Amino acid sequence: MKLLVCGGAGFIGSAFIRRTLAKHPDWQINNLDKLTYAGNLDNLREVEDDPRYRFVQGDIVDSEVVLEAAQGVDAIVNFAAETHVDRSIAEPEAFLYTDIIGTHTLLEAVRELGISRMVQVSTDEVYGSIEEGSCDEAYPIAPSSPYSASKAGGDLQVMADHRTYGTPAMITRGSNTYGPHQYPEKLIPLFVTNALEGEQLPLYGDGLNVRDWLHVDDHADGIAFVLEHGEPGHAYNIGGGNERTNLEITGIILDELDLSDDIIQRVLDRPGHDRRYSLDCARLADMGWAPQVEFEQGLRQTIRWYRDNQWWWKKIKYGTEDFAEWKKRWYEERI
Repeated sequence: MKLLVCGGAGFIGSAFIRRTLAKHPDWQINNLDKLTYAGNLDNLREVEDDPRYRFVQGDIVDSEVVLEAAQGVDAIVNFAAETHVDRSIAEPEAFLYTDIIGTHTLLEAVRELGISRMVQVSTDEVYGSIEEGSCDEAYPIAPSSPYSASKAGGDLQVMADHRTYGTPAMITRGSNTYGPHQYPEKLIPLFVTNALEGEQLPLYGDGLNVRDWLHVDDHADGIAFVLEHGEPGHAYNIGGGNERTNLEITGIILDELDLSDDIIQRVLDRPGHDRRYSLDCARLADMGWAPQVEFEQGLRQTIRWYRDNQWWWKKIKYGTEDFAEWKKRWYEERI
């Protein structure tokens, strides 16, 4: 099989590429990535010289670039997206552009080139907050942030294209993902890298917001499973079954690094902060897929990876202006 992976230099996309090439010696991958602030070719060092791998720098909203990169591929897997909720609140336009228009451009390419499958990688956040129970794939979409609204818009494009044109596309909705190579603006890598440098950990509100945590390797494998076994026109929840509060996550980080909770800094909560996400993943379970990484072990291994690979994240924190500017802009007013 030959794949076009969009957004493959990012956190989950790069894990998907590394694992797919390792598991399928006869597969080929074209990686189309714009290399925004979160795209990082360091994530793909181990495959960059593999003859089965090709990198193309470009934007998924550019139809000419997409059509060139998609020539001869059997399937498209779309990880390309703006993903950070906080940034979507401050700068929503970029999210609409990539997450909705970009998805439409890919769907057009699938139809024009007769590509046999497309997987749209989405998020559990499209369901919004749920006080009790869990959301299955038929649960109403109720996004709360510009980010989740843009992802919901992309999902609706996929379902509408399938219904109208028969486009062979499907959706995965993953829960909060953690692991190595995650840009240090999200909760776990931000807190770990701050803690390693003796900085305070900016915890939103009371810290009791609940997320279901999924290791990046499991998330990548779940997407690969849907690519091979999913049915076009359907959505598939991919969850870890590990619901934890942000305060619990922080406690594990502090315990692993042997630090006290004195470095926790309570900050003003972000607007519209969803209280709890929870996925019902029975559909994938009935098909024979389940996550494999035990949560606390996976989290502690992730913390150690950031401790042992400071070259990777210090290039981001100190080698570019983006991270410092964002940190000052977003957190200064919350302290």
